[in-house]
Amino acid sequence: MGLSRKEQVFLALLGASGVSGLTALILLLVEATSVLLPTDIKFGIVFDAGSSHTSLFLYQWPANKENGTGVVSQALACQVEGPGISSYTSNPAQAGESLQGCLEEALVLIPEAQHRRTPTFLGATAGMRLLSQKNSSQARDIFAAVTQVLGRSPVDFWGAELLAGQDEGAFGWITVNYGLETLVKYSFTGEWIRPPEETLVGALDMGGASTQITFVPGGPILDKSTQADFRLYGSDYSVYTHSYLCFGRDQILSRLLVGLVQSRPAALLRHPCYLSGYQTTLALAPLYESPCVHTTPPLSLSQNLTVEGTGNPGACVSAIRELFNFSSCQGQEDCAFDGVYQPPLRGQFYVEASYPGQDRWLRDYCASGLYILTLLHEGYGFSEETWPSLEFRKQAGGVDIGWTLGYMLNLTGMIPADAPAQWWAVNHGVWVAKVVFMVLALVAVLGAASVQLFWLQD
Repeated sequence: MGLSRKEQVFLALLGASGVSGLTALILLLVEATSVLLPTDIKFGIVFDAGSSHTSLFLYQWPANKENGTGVVSQALACQVEGPGISSYTSNPAQAGESLQGCLEEALVLIPEAQHRRTPTFLGATAGMRLLSQKNSSQARDIFAAVTQVLGRSPVDFWGAELLAGQDEGAFGWITVNYGLETLVKYSFTGEWIRPPEETLVGALDMGGASTQITFVPGGPILDKSTQADFRLYGSDYSVYTHSYLCFGRDQILSRLLVGLVQSRPAALLRHPCYLSGYQTTLALAPLYESPCVHTTPPLSLSQNLTVEGTGNPGACVSAIRELFNFSSCQGQEDCAFDGVYQPPLRGQFYVEASYPGQDRWLRDYCASGLYILTLLHEGYGFSEETWPSLEFRKQAGGVDIGWTLGYMLNLTGMIPADAPAQWWAVNHGVWVAKVVFMVLALVAVLGAASVQLFWLQD
């Protein structure tokens, strides 16, 4: 007697389930391939405490790094409200409190689980250098207040320190060249490569209290005190760098005014760099408080000084040149001014283009422009032939020009890299087939059970 239809269907479903299950089992035995999953993103925070303002920069980079250095990108730039921290001598606690707004803004962008692993550093530049010379106890109080605020925040606080002028220039050079992809570049073949050394550019920076020049010279650096060395992305770099304290924009304008007062003591000062017809009254004593001013106010003058503009560019340049000591370099080939060693200029240069402040600086635009021309031409040695090699930029490659990114790139070399997580995986097609056969086996088994339980008896 033959099998009933119920028995035939039951046996067919059992057979299908067996074949599907056996096929899925065979596919399970296919060798898996080891794959490396992407690493986590790491974060770092740097405060740039300049003479006139403070900025926070948040950076991020893949934790596995590239040849010992992180591939860093800028995630946030936040300008702290208020003046530079050196201005809080009468209320040091406020210097620390002023940083909290930008810090909270940065922490929102960092996963909470990584807050305690985020290195945070504050570097103070020329404004605090001058304050440290003028009143070291006031400078210590401000650093203590800043340290207290950042130290109790949920980050890995690395300290608040006075950044050396040489470091400010050298880190700024790193920032510019990294942004322009002259240090490392991702090629079309999917590899990180080092561009030719000829593509490296120099960096010029004009701050409120100091100015820096940094570049790779064409020959050896004879004065080793002006040399900075780095190892980035597996390559070594030696750059010439020098920072001129008291030659920043704010200090030059103050020194220029003091120089005019000293040369022509009178209740009414005629200023050749101010527009003709412009007049203002200034307090005299604050002009002599800076460590950059080495003279005392004339006893014959009152506390206030009336200043009237004459709009005389020639006289303005002559007054500006008095702030330089060009004669100290006479007879010396590799010398800039004030007796400072400088090798011959080489390559293209980038200059930071932005400066804080708006209308309050309007009266000083003429003096600032003529000062920069004098510094570049007679100080650093740029000529009509090399003017085209100068570019004024606020950013390079999407990152703000300044020392902070260069500092963070250098810092990543000290932060251990996280190894990529290792997992085992099979070919996508094999994985899909395995799932399909497992589903078919399950459906066949359920079908066979349904036939056995619910099919009506013949």
